[in-house]
Amino acid sequence: MRKFLMTIGADRCPALADEWIETENPYTGEPWAVIPRGREADAYLAVEAAHEAGKGAWGRLTATERGRLLHRLAQLIRENSDTLVDLEVTDVGRRRTELEGGALEYIASYYEYYAGLADKVEGQVTPVDRPGMLHYTTYQPMGVVVCIVPWNGPLLLASTKIAPALAAGNTVVVKPSEFASTSILALAELFDEAGFPPGVLNVVTGYGNEVGSALTSHPLVRKVAFTGGNAGGAAVARSAAEGFRSVTLELGGKSPNIVFADADLDAALAGVSLGIFSTSGQSCMAGSRLLVHRSIADEFVDRLVASMRDATLGDPGEPTTDIGPISTRTQFAAVLEHLDVARREGATAVLGGARALPDGGEKGWFVQPTILTNVTNDMRIAREEIFGPVLVVIPFDTDDEAVAIANDTNFGLAAAIWTSSLARAVGIPPRLEAGTVWVNAYRVVSAMFPFGGMKDSGVGRENGTAAIKEYLETKSIIINATVRTR
Repeated sequence: MRKFLMTIGADRCPALADEWIETENPYTGEPWAVIPRGREADAYLAVEAAHEAGKGAWGRLTATERGRLLHRLAQLIRENSDTLVDLEVTDVGRRRTELEGGALEYIASYYEYYAGLADKVEGQVTPVDRPGMLHYTTYQPMGVVVCIVPWNGPLLLASTKIAPALAAGNTVVVKPSEFASTSILALAELFDEAGFPPGVLNVVTGYGNEVGSALTSHPLVRKVAFTGGNAGGAAVARSAAEGFRSVTLELGGKSPNIVFADADLDAALAGVSLGIFSTSGQSCMAGSRLLVHRSIADEFVDRLVASMRDATLGDPGEPTTDIGPISTRTQFAAVLEHLDVARREGATAVLGGARALPDGGEKGWFVQPTILTNVTNDMRIAREEIFGPVLVVIPFDTDDEAVAIANDTNFGLAAAIWTSSLARAVGIPPRLEAGTVWVNAYRVVSAMFPFGGMKDSGVGRENGTAAIKEYLETKSIIINATVRTR
């Protein structure tokens, strides 16, 4: 069984208590590695190492020099892509074809994007209505940033936080999920190779109530960036508020994929399938609610069922696999419970609806790709985030009804519309309560596109120029030029 170590300052180390957590392979359901079980003392050491790095060599670097290091890191991610892919396939159950087909390149591009942005954050001179006064703004790093990362895409979701935080000049402590830490621990080793000073990036593994809470409440921490469930986000926000710390919260979703009668149905079918069945539905932006015009609903659902009926479930490392496992034992049980609730509520599974046992075995955490009809938007299955390959179908008759159903949710992360009408393409997105709206597309993301939620889907934005501002303090400087100086 492989053993991984934390990164704290210049050290690769076990936890001070020398305790360990087994991490399981979701394809086999069996342990394959151990990670350190950090506790409060380990968390404090990591924060102190980050604080000292910010006051030391890292704090003396220019923005351009920080950018060069981020560029070097991106290069190393590409050079070590085989190792990083292997870890996420084994630890998370992500499909190798998805990672090799673009996800790792996308991760590297985050560091390149913010490497280029690092020395282009500019203040401004403000017109002043008082003679002899000069006002201008500058930006400066916040200090120590804590990044709390979930299990469904560790490298990507860590990088969306680490890259802008470091470009802005902060130092970082990452707390990965106890279910999926290994790829982030491997990433930390590349920071040394890239030439980052010790303590700029620290990784402490362990449980949320033992490590996460210690990090979010530490007095030296000035910012917390969190991706995860709403209950966890609320706990982070409460803890951060006690110390008046800034937060970015990227939380859950119940995103509508709206197909109008005039849509290109082939494109819409591909987009709806990608939106919910990619990554086995384990994505905050999953298009888990299909709202389809009643006049085409039967045809569309029949075609969608036919397209997914022969999907291959199995080893995520094999190129022939279409759908991999649920990443954790706990989430696997939660998805099956949601399907039981759906049956009790009267939903009909026209596809799937149960556990899958691929490869003739009884191990692994697989759920059949599932499409549920006879669903109304007030059912639990339509309102709660399932985080699995489960799509609910809700018909509508008018544009206004589609918008009303789409917005009738506590979430507001993403949405999509499929239409050939320019009027709808322009007119519908402003009416949808979602931080991202795609038109005739789904899951099109970029380091350049701001991403975040409305309502219960979060606070703040990741990606784009908006994200780097989330990790900077704005300072106003006012000079009285009428006072003689020497």
